[in-house]
Amino acid sequence: FLPSLPENKILVAQHPLLIVANQTATLVCNYKYNGTGKEFRASLHKGTDSSVEVCFISWNTTKISSNSNKEFNCQGDRDKDKVIFNLWNMNANQTDIYFCKIEVMYPPPYVYNEKSNGTVIHVKETPTQIQEPQSAIPLWILATVTGILAFYSMLITAVFVNYWQKSKKNMYHQSDYMNMTPRHPPYQKNKGYPSYAPTRDYTAYRS
Repeated sequence: FLPSLPENKILVAQHPLLIVANQTATLVCNYKYNGTGKEFRASLHKGTDSSVEVCFISWNTTKISSNSNKEFNCQGDRDKDKVIFNLWNMNANQTDIYFCKIEVMYPPPYVYNEKSNGTVIHVKETPTQIQEPQSAIPLWILATVTGILAFYSMLITAVFVNYWQKSKKNMYHQSDYMNMTPRHPPYQKNKGYPSYAPTRDYTAYRS
């Protein structure tokens, strides 16, 4: 996908989009170079103006070195006709467009690639898990204590209601009045005349 180039030119191609769901991204910078350079430097830049250098890797025929911006976790690696940048522990604020830059440092002349279309790295938000504080008392102990308290509460309520009913019944009997209406003695019930009839005077019939 990289066309043929005039001598001592560099062309870079990148994947247009990376979706990051696990905070880790691997950005591959494919390049084509047909010059005679022996010492190279490849760097990853962030932002539309490439103002932030995220990390870089440099190499020659015998040595490879890499370094990263302190605000990023980035490691560069080199393979045939490509440079791989591995990023980890990324956050949503690092969502942006990233550009690869390949430079020929030695021998002269100094050469670097024209700006590519870049790669948009979209870092998804990591859902925050809220952990409820665990109770120091085991759940079965809480359930047992709650059951015992409920039982004693019902028992005390039943005793109180029973005592209140008995007290109410005693108060009712004590307030019942006594019937004070005079009653006839039992022996008067068999007499044929009322108790208030006048007594005859038998002396009048005597001669």
